[in-house]
Amino acid sequence: MAEPVLSVSGLQKRVGRQWLVRDVSLTVGPGEIFGFLGPNGAGKTTTIRMLVGLIRPTAGRIAIAGYDLRTDPLRAMQSVGCIVENPDLYPYLTGYENLLQLARMQGRHAVDRIGEVVRLVRLEDRIHDKVGTYSLGMRQRLGIAQALLGNPRLLILDEPTNGLDPAGIRELRAFLQELARAGLSIFISSHLLAEIEQLCDTVAIIRNGKVLRSSKVDSLLTGASGEVTWHVEPTTTALPILTRYAADAQVESGDRRIHCRMTALDVAAATRELAEAGCQVYEIARRKVTLEDVFMQTTEGEAE
Repeated sequence: MAEPVLSVSGLQKRVGRQWLVRDVSLTVGPGEIFGFLGPNGAGKTTTIRMLVGLIRPTAGRIAIAGYDLRTDPLRAMQSVGCIVENPDLYPYLTGYENLLQLARMQGRHAVDRIGEVVRLVRLEDRIHDKVGTYSLGMRQRLGIAQALLGNPRLLILDEPTNGLDPAGIRELRAFLQELARAGLSIFISSHLLAEIEQLCDTVAIIRNGKVLRSSKVDSLLTGASGEVTWHVEPTTTALPILTRYAADAQVESGDRRIHCRMTALDVAAATRELAEAGCQVYEIARRKVTLEDVFMQTTEGEAE
């Protein structure tokens, strides 16, 4: 397997007697979009600040592109681009002038990349217009262009969709997926769970400073899925059969439907047994589980 672009193990942060981050471990592979979720005060922002070197961890290790952030911070940070919420831009300068200001601070290699990053974020037609005339979505793309000037392997975004309308969010999603297909790894924190579900390959859910769950999105949703409604007759024959596969099986009051939780394999086995028992199975409906369902279950209903 390819070496992770970001590797975090046993990350902790304590301020006085308060633990802001207790135990965070995760990895982000090349070209992966990784979602970082948690309720307010869970430790997301503190973790991100440690990842980009703004605050020092109490314990743990952060490696970026193979470089230890504690012992080799310069090389580690050369591999990172970061935007925290809305990017800081000069509205009275053009998009190009904004990029040039930052590129000059990074060196000649960054100046030489301006044309390339402008094409990457698809701002060629507006790059010489003043930023004050840009839409919020265009400003976000220009901010990402700034973050890409150093040719990083990892892009860290904290709430990048703040203030964007649905069209802007969809545009940003498509753009980030395009960057990931080109090999850039993206670590993103957002409170828009439906958007994270569509965008990310992997998610981690943090609560009280600890990562409670971390998995591929598809695996997380498949594992959480299980609510099944059976439209079957007669229920008097079907209920004992379904109860053998799902202890929580029960008939909905005044209906010919039975609700329960069971795996896909159990559904197949139960269907065969119901047919053999002479039951008429009219419908089997499995409720689609969303990332929001998994999030609320994991965090016990705490708000983002």
